[in-house]
Amino acid sequence: MSKNLKPSCKQCKAEGEKLMLKGARCLSSKCPVIKLRDPGKKGGVTRKRKKKLSDYATQLREKQKVKRLYGILEKQFRMYYREATRMPGVSGLNLVHLLERRLDNLVYRMNFASSRKEARQLVVLGHILVNGRKETIPSRILRVGDTVEVKSRELASVANAIKLLKCSNSHWLEVDNAAFTGRLSSLPEVRDLEIDVKPQLIIELYSK
Repeated sequence: MSKNLKPSCKQCKAEGEKLMLKGARCLSSKCPVIKLRDPGKKGGVTRKRKKKLSDYATQLREKQKVKRLYGILEKQFRMYYREATRMPGVSGLNLVHLLERRLDNLVYRMNFASSRKEARQLVVLGHILVNGRKETIPSRILRVGDTVEVKSRELASVANAIKLLKCSNSHWLEVDNAAFTGRLSSLPEVRDLEIDVKPQLIIELYSK
């Protein structure tokens, strides 16, 4: 299975936004994005003024940002685009639904992991149950009503993630961190995403 081996912090710096690729480090003062945003502080860096991007460059930048956010490579991301365009409704919103309903993303969003990378590891190692059954495929797409449960509740990484992200629950998820369980109660909207994402730009890019 191919992986994105680029340093996580460099990916966030390239986008100028926190993508939460390194969990706790992203919430600490060590995060390079904080330094880029606040040049007045010690260690801060003043960025050069960016040139105005063309429409194509803007669309490409948006695609790269979303791919990095969810840790997905080009081949799989294009498959999500194709599936989104075949589904009824708005293609951009369909793409968001597919990405957010990935099991590794839901494990992260339910606070059981401090990053999506850590969530993928939990799934692959068999620590996650879906509807009471062990699931080892991080890219599995869940449906509304499906439940997620942490099988190995003694894991220190899970406890640390719950403590670190205790205020990040989303209204479209029903989460009981004390019971290590969560449920996908509805579909998210674009405004529910962690960062500002314009999925329609991605659809326009691929449709050319």
